[in-house]
Amino acid sequence: MQRTKGFTLVEILIVVIILGILAAIVIPQFTEASNDARKSQLVSDLQTVRSQVELYKVQHLERLPSVNESAAADPTNFVNRMTKKTDHTGKLDDNGLFGPYLQKFPTNPFASTEQDGVTFGAVDPAPGNDATGWYFNTSTGKFSANDSTINAAK
Repeated sequence: MQRTKGFTLVEILIVVIILGILAAIVIPQFTEASNDARKSQLVSDLQTVRSQVELYKVQHLERLPSVNESAAADPTNFVNRMTKKTDHTGKLDDNGLFGPYLQKFPTNPFASTEQDGVTFGAVDPAPGNDATGWYFNTSTGKFSANDSTINAAK
């Protein structure tokens, strides 16, 4: 009687079942870790931008980066004022004394939109309408996430 070396079908099935059980336990933990990482990134970005908005305010005589030289709300230049140099009035100036406050404007990792822009308004909390990644309250200067999926970091 000649015996061949190898695994039986039953042994292979047992190993596959064990691997399936382990995968069912481990995979959900990786999914949660991904969401936790995105939440941490959002909190970090919010803290960074909020502190830089405050620095801008201090250096520009209590003017918010949302207000232009004529003291009017100016959503188109908000990102530019945070990522480029400005003079003491807030006017964009390559030779300005102040800024840039951010190297790159952050992207909201929870926003369902690809826009990195900022929605302006005077409502708190942020509307969470996914129109843009961020929301800036022009009356209080509060910067927050503008998405419908995350509320804890606002």
